[in-house]
Amino acid sequence: MTMKNITRGGQFLVKETKAEDIFTPEDFSEEQKMMRDSVIEFVDRELWPNKARFEKKDYAFTEEMMRKAGELGLLGVAVPEQYGGLEMGFVSTMLVCDYISGTSGSFSTAFGAHTGIGTLPITLYGTEEQKQKYVPKLASGEWFGAYCLTEPGAGSDANSGKTKAVLSDDGSHYKISGQKMWISNAGFANLFIVFARIEDDKNITGFIVENDPANGISLGEEEHKLGIHSSSTRQVFFNETKVPVENMLSERGNGFKIAMNALNVGRIKLAAACLDAQRRVIGESVKYANERIQFKTPIAKFGAIKQKLAEMATSAYVDESACYRAAKDIEDRIAMRVAEGNSHQEAELKGVEEYAIECSILKVAVSEDVQNTTDEGIQIFGGMGFSADTPMESAWRDARISRIYEGTNEINRMLSVGMLIKKAMKGHVDLLGPAMAVKDELMGIPSFDIPDYSELFAEEKEIIGKLKKAFLMIAGAGVQKFGPELEEHQQILMASADILIEIYMAESAILRTEKNAQRFGEASQEYQIAMAQLYLFNAVEKINSKGKEAIISFTEGDEQRMMLMGLKRYTKYANLPNIVALREKIADKLSAENTYCF
Repeated sequence: MTMKNITRGGQFLVKETKAEDIFTPEDFSEEQKMMRDSVIEFVDRELWPNKARFEKKDYAFTEEMMRKAGELGLLGVAVPEQYGGLEMGFVSTMLVCDYISGTSGSFSTAFGAHTGIGTLPITLYGTEEQKQKYVPKLASGEWFGAYCLTEPGAGSDANSGKTKAVLSDDGSHYKISGQKMWISNAGFANLFIVFARIEDDKNITGFIVENDPANGISLGEEEHKLGIHSSSTRQVFFNETKVPVENMLSERGNGFKIAMNALNVGRIKLAAACLDAQRRVIGESVKYANERIQFKTPIAKFGAIKQKLAEMATSAYVDESACYRAAKDIEDRIAMRVAEGNSHQEAELKGVEEYAIECSILKVAVSEDVQNTTDEGIQIFGGMGFSADTPMESAWRDARISRIYEGTNEINRMLSVGMLIKKAMKGHVDLLGPAMAVKDELMGIPSFDIPDYSELFAEEKEIIGKLKKAFLMIAGAGVQKFGPELEEHQQILMASADILIEIYMAESAILRTEKNAQRFGEASQEYQIAMAQLYLFNAVEKINSKGKEAIISFTEGDEQRMMLMGLKRYTKYANLPNIVALREKIADKLSAENTYCF
């Protein structure tokens, strides 16, 4: 591992990434494959056959399955060995999160809330005493954790919470009073990570609070929700709950930072938690489409159904490519920091924080893809898809929450662009140089040379480069016009974010497929090549639309004409792909294999 091939967070936009430098699911080690297979076995044995129980608000069953996951060591994958965990790398923790989440949003939520925001704040910010006391119990499943941040008046604006922490007269403990809502795992949690404000501090502070009803802690009734029916979700009330001063998490006023960093990890893990859900929905849809006969023909043979299956499979393949690319970047950055002498805590915190932009991108892209996939799954099943007797209905309802969790998708869109601009201001990513170069290029005469597209993905990679220029052109003009006030122009930010997202996702699929074609032969990747090309075409169309929306919203006259011409130049194909043929190819392969097979 060398410095030159580890790009910093957000640098994908201005620095060419080589196919050999990215990690793909085809790079899983034997240990990782064994871990994946054992998770799939657990899901197929314990969860999938009992899918109906999760729909009947069987909270006790969710808790029972969580204990079984603990016995298998699955709750401690990311936890250091000295605290009873397996201390596996970031890619392995993503892998477990991915495959354990394929059956039920209820179990996926319980697992994610416990292993992520319930345990991680202590492993990353806790004192040695706090970690020794609590983490082994959480890693084994003896105890379960929950995360108390959201309040009736504090959602996306997490730092505006009203919960108070008042120091006792003798200085031995804090008394916490306030109300938290939408708390996952609240019904069976032994420990809460609670955020409260001390006096009139600007920022909130984190506390580790043991759940003891005799200590002023009470719970609301289970919430009635659209989906994730067996995920315990309750309000938690604190009434002068005594918390020893030694249970403050990190320093006073550091709660907002803890919350934001926990969300960064949560965002990429949430993306992973949507992957196997997509694979399983696609698998069920393909089987049904092959079995369902209409007009004496399996509906899988109809073009309208092929279009759906191909687009569903393409988004799953692309999402998987991007998630594991980013996960390995984070793992490498953590390893690099450890080698430089950072503690495990510091290395992991800074490693994930470095790729906060990618975490937000993945959260948005994959959560929207799983929603679309489940929606199309219902459509393929037709009337049966609307019935609770088939798995599509619950999958669609469970998928809906993923666009709200870990910061809404609107917040994450604006964050991705905002964080990129902040990185540029700090000199971590050079956006100014490339943006000025794009401006100069627009003023110059375009080249009329005919490029050589004989190599695999030669044109596609050139298009990716042009799409990056389109983003730099629009974002650069936006920063120039509005300066720091750009964040107030949310619709322009969101359009820019959609361009950024499509670039990262499309590039990830192309690089993964190119890498695998180089080592396994092009013939082995013919369907993956088709998916990468199909996704890129869709991305170009979306970028053209979103780019135009942004440009005509804040420019006029000659500047507008020049930027629209630039957008046209940067979203232009020399050889347009045959989209229908690509979809047919992908869908026919799915039908032949009778499952998601990529």
